[in-house]
Amino acid sequence: MPVDSSIKKLLIVDDSKVSRMLIRTHILVQRPDWVIFEAVCGEDAIELADNERPDYCTMDINMPGISGTDAAERILSKYPLMKMVIFSANIQETHKNRARSFGSILVAKPVTEKSIALTLDYFTNSK
Repeated sequence: MPVDSSIKKLLIVDDSKVSRMLIRTHILVQRPDWVIFEAVCGEDAIELADNERPDYCTMDINMPGISGTDAAERILSKYPLMKMVIFSANIQETHKNRARSFGSILVAKPVTEKSIALTLDYFTNSK
């Protein structure tokens, strides 16, 4: 059976169960056909990225173990076509610049309809 390449995969990485649930819920309202995977730390995110090869990823910065930005950088160095959005309450310019340096964008927490709209726009409309 051929694989349907139109079905997109999203990896949600956040140590907060509430944040993961909010992102999942908001995304599935607009993209009910997407397959969603979740990770609670950077190490799990790297493993899931290797195993599942998601098209998109949302990544928290502050998590146990390696930081989200370090995990993001590792993942994107292996999979440069993956689109990634960094979610963080810490929206300092240094974090924005680091996200840009490896081809991502930073979106402010808390997770809201607006932050999800920015995320989906980046995932589906950016080059």
